[in-house]
Amino acid sequence: MAKILLVDDEPSILSVLSTLLKAEDYEVQAVLGGENAAELVASGEFDLMITDIRMSPVNGMELLQQAHEQCPGMSVIMLTAYGSVETAIEALKLGAFDYVTKPFKVDELLITVQRAIDYNKAITENADLKAQLNTRYHLKSIVAESRSMQAVCDMIQRVAPTDATVLIGGESGTGKELVAKAIHAYSRRKDKKFLAVNCAALPEPLLESEMFGHVKGAFTGASCDKEGLLEAASGGTILLDEISSMPLSIQGKLLRVLQEKEVRRVGSNENISIDARVLAATNTSLEEMIKGGSFREDLYYRLSVIPIQIPPLRERPEDILPLVYHVLKRETIEGQTAPLMDPDVAAIFESYTWPGNVRELENAVTHAITFAREGKITKEDLPAKVAAAPIQADDALSDDGDRGRSLKAFLRAKEKEYLQHVLSLSGGDKEEAAKTLKISLATLYRKLPEDGE
Repeated sequence: MAKILLVDDEPSILSVLSTLLKAEDYEVQAVLGGENAAELVASGEFDLMITDIRMSPVNGMELLQQAHEQCPGMSVIMLTAYGSVETAIEALKLGAFDYVTKPFKVDELLITVQRAIDYNKAITENADLKAQLNTRYHLKSIVAESRSMQAVCDMIQRVAPTDATVLIGGESGTGKELVAKAIHAYSRRKDKKFLAVNCAALPEPLLESEMFGHVKGAFTGASCDKEGLLEAASGGTILLDEISSMPLSIQGKLLRVLQEKEVRRVGSNENISIDARVLAATNTSLEEMIKGGSFREDLYYRLSVIPIQIPPLRERPEDILPLVYHVLKRETIEGQTAPLMDPDVAAIFESYTWPGNVRELENAVTHAITFAREGKITKEDLPAKVAAAPIQADDALSDDGDRGRSLKAFLRAKEKEYLQHVLSLSGGDKEEAAKTLKISLATLYRKLPEDGE
């Protein structure tokens, strides 16, 4: 049973909230005034604190800061009767889970409380969640040999079971939609719809209709009622891709949807309740857009409850060759053997900077498979731009055979020859080769890309 600490300087509010929450089987302790709550906040025995912002002499912002410093595992929901966006945003900046304005709607409050409790559980029981999800290797669609991508997978595991809004950042081609789909796949909504809308692909009127729907006659060509994607995704997940391209007028409507959990179709006066988890993705700094006045600050803090940043491929070279083998296996026609790579090809893949990130790598591998001959990928099979990448020379090797080569480099070259031989015998099956060599698949991946050291 979740324990909730209520803090307000109005006895009537405390009484109403206590009654509501106890009826939902929460264990509740109500405290009159912020000065009487400080010791309880520090105790660490509560899963959630709901506190009014405007109190004296100790206000809700001070309690929030104390909770953040002394009890980071406790979620905090702020109450405000003033509807001050600036104050609410400041609370979110300081780590509040969400805020609710007075007078509050009972259903909205209870939903927000449940979301906060679920999120708190997900964070504090992270070890159990990892066991349930069988570690990062259970995220089969995501290659994560580098520490930075392992951290991304860890975040996916932690936030997936919650309903928290997630803002996924990263350069174009890094796999933001893949991360969004993984969050959906490991959530309680996995059996419901996953829908995505590209905010940059549609002009403003069409984007508004696509997201919110419309009623018959709302505009020229609206010959019948149409359900919007936010409505269609109810019970499931919706990804708002390239959210930075969303016009300001639609940003305001989206903010209302996130606050009220209701959508209003274009041309209608009726609100429709929805239950869609919202994920957003951007390849642009929204903070910079806020400074320039082209993105709403209040919407940003509603979207970025949980931020996940995907690093570019050039910053995680450990993932390059594993990604190549992953795409090779995926793109090889069933029943056929994946082609092998010349050592020079592996070196080129590692030397290239991949400005288009994973998407460019996938295209390069597909190109190589298409032009490969006799089951082997050579430099000539790569896209011209990739093939032209300079390969870093090894100072330990000379042009005169093995003369001048270090013992380490010589042994490494022989090891590579044997690895390629075993791979050929196993038909290019990396898992089978690893079993024959009695090493882990991860070790095989690490050994393959390395060139004489």
